[in-house]
Amino acid sequence: MLVLLSACAPESETGSSAAAEDDAVLPVPPEAARALPRPELHPGMPGLLNAAELEALAAAREDGLADIGHLPEFGFGETASPERIAAWDIDIGPDGEGLPPGSGSVERGETLYRLQCVQCHGARGEGSQFEALAGRVPGDRFPFAEDRRYRITVGSYWPYATTLFDYIRRAMPQAAPGSLPPDDVYALTAFILQLNGLLGSGDSLDAESLPRIRMPARDRFVRDDRRGGPEVR
Repeated sequence: MLVLLSACAPESETGSSAAAEDDAVLPVPPEAARALPRPELHPGMPGLLNAAELEALAAAREDGLADIGHLPEFGFGETASPERIAAWDIDIGPDGEGLPPGSGSVERGETLYRLQCVQCHGARGEGSQFEALAGRVPGDRFPFAEDRRYRITVGSYWPYATTLFDYIRRAMPQAAPGSLPPDDVYALTAFILQLNGLLGSGDSLDAESLPRIRMPARDRFVRDDRRGGPEVR
C-alpha cells in the first residue's frame, strides 16, 4: 500500500482565490510541454528510474505477496481454474512486473483517444463528464493537502506510469472495459503521458520503457510498512 506523505498536513488557507486560479492545474499545451523536464526512453538518462530503483520496487512487490501466504481455508466457493485465474491476474506492478508484450506510439494513442476517450475526458485531457487526465501544478508542487481546489490528474498526482497502463487495460473504455489489446493500451498511455509533458509527440512505449518513466509525484508516496498495532489498509 502507498501512503501520501503530506496526507496528515493540516489544512490551511493559502492565498487568495485569484492566486489559486493563477496556479490552476491545466493541460500542458504543446509549446509548454517542450520546456518541461522529459525523460529520454533509454536507461541512464536523468528523469528515469535506474536499475537499483526498479529492483527495490520488485522487492517491495515480493514482500507484499509474502503477506498473503498463510491465509486460512474459508470453506466455501470452489477452486479456481488456471484459466479463470489468468483472466483476473493482470495487475501491473510499479516495477513493470506483468506488462505484456507490445508497444504503442503517441501518434496512435491520439487517434484512439479521439475515438474512445474524448467524450468523457475532453479533447486534451482537461476533463468533461469525468475526471481530468492532464495537468501539472507549476513547479510540480504537491499542494493537495493544503488547498483542495487543485485538481488531481495523472501528471500532478500519480506516482507510477505503470498504474495508468493497468487502469486503462482493466477499466477502459467505460462501455467495454478490458476490450483493448495491449498495443492500444500502450498507445493510449503514451498519449496521456504526452498530454502531461512527459513524452514527446514522436515517442513510443513498451514493457521496457514504460516502467522507467519518472512521474512528477514519484517521491510523494511511501510504502506503508507499519507493524505492531492496528494497520491502516
